Amino acid sequence: MILREKYLNKMIDAKDKPFIKVITGVRRSGKSTLLLMFKDYLLNNNTLEDNIIYINFESALYDDIKNYKDLYQYVKGKIKKDKVYLLLDEVQNVEAWEKAINSFSVDFDIDIYITGSNAYLLSSELSTLLSGRYIEIKMYPLSFKEYLVFNKYNTKSDLDNKFMEYLKYGGLPAITLIKDNDELVLSYLNDIYNTIVKKDIIDRNNIKDTALLENIIKYLATNIGSSVSSTKISNYLNTNKIALNSNHQTIDNYLNMLEKSFIMYKADRTDIKSKALLKTLGKYYIADTGIRNIILGFRNIDEGHLLENIVYLELLRRGYKVNIGKTNDYEVDFVAENPNTIKYYQVTKTIVTEEVRKRELRSLESINDNYEKIILTLDKPFSKDYNGIKVINIIDWLLEDE
Repeated sequence: MILREKYLNKMIDAKDKPFIKVITGVRRSGKSTLLLMFKDYLLNNNTLEDNIIYINFESALYDDIKNYKDLYQYVKGKIKKDKVYLLLDEVQNVEAWEKAINSFSVDFDIDIYITGSNAYLLSSELSTLLSGRYIEIKMYPLSFKEYLVFNKYNTKSDLDNKFMEYLKYGGLPAITLIKDNDELVLSYLNDIYNTIVKKDIIDRNNIKDTALLENIIKYLATNIGSSVSSTKISNYLNTNKIALNSNHQTIDNYLNMLEKSFIMYKADRTDIKSKALLKTLGKYYIADTGIRNIILGFRNIDEGHLLENIVYLELLRRGYKVNIGKTNDYEVDFVAENPNTIKYYQVTKTIVTEEVRKRELRSLESINDNYEKIILTLDKPFSKDYNGIKVINIIDWLLEDE
């Protein structure tokens, strides 16, 4: 196993703190492996194996644990003495699991870590029973820097081609084992996509109109980085006779389900001057570019929109809250904010032409504050600064120390 140190360090920092640690993220992003890495860390730091209880609920070994009572009795029978570390993988497969977790916290000296592949994990009774007593560790597919490490690539040469490979195949960790075989890659990504759609969306929500769901997903994948609303989707589907009589309320519900499955992320629009959150026309980004390419086909790779998707996910990895910015009549691709600062980003494939350069600069120049303003591009810019606005090659930016 190759360590994903950033996530492991978050778990180590949270160790023995009086919170339940909840690790979330899209399927196959590495949550199960992270849990095993943390188990190894415990064993290597003087924790006895008898004091670690690890359960993967996708294993048939634990098919008999069907509800919270079964889970409580199983864990209770494993506890001997001293502090116990409880690691539960895909715990949402257990009915009313939240009640067992709540009881463990009350009855035992126990440190609890759980994973789940959809946000229902946090919107269920957990938020009521354990209000203020859990912390979420959000896990994403590999960053470009991690992708290079996993492939054992030399980071000094041929970075442009490696980045195009990353755009094409995405960052699900297992892809690095099979990327040299397109047939295996297509099969793997298809399987992941179909599993997410079936298990985390259709089955969980008892969806009947699966064709409408598939068409909404294709619409979002096609319009990555474009303003989207349920009304726009409904009008498009009805006008093109793709899905007759689709209505915006149903589409809103489906969009919410897609977010909860972690296959799609929504970036809201905010007015930069007033700081007010605008209710309409947000944008959607996909959890992994490989999944996007499997939905639309690898011949339809749109580098411009995929670059924007890569930057959005990277900003989330770096701990920023990310919105779309509106300033006067202009749009700023990303307003990235954390407790210490705000940064503004424009993302474009190239600013070689004067027309594009003026357009990208104009949006950032219209912001009347002193926070950092950055244009990210695939160009290797000769000028690194335009009146205080930085121009950075996107690959260089992705490889920066955070």
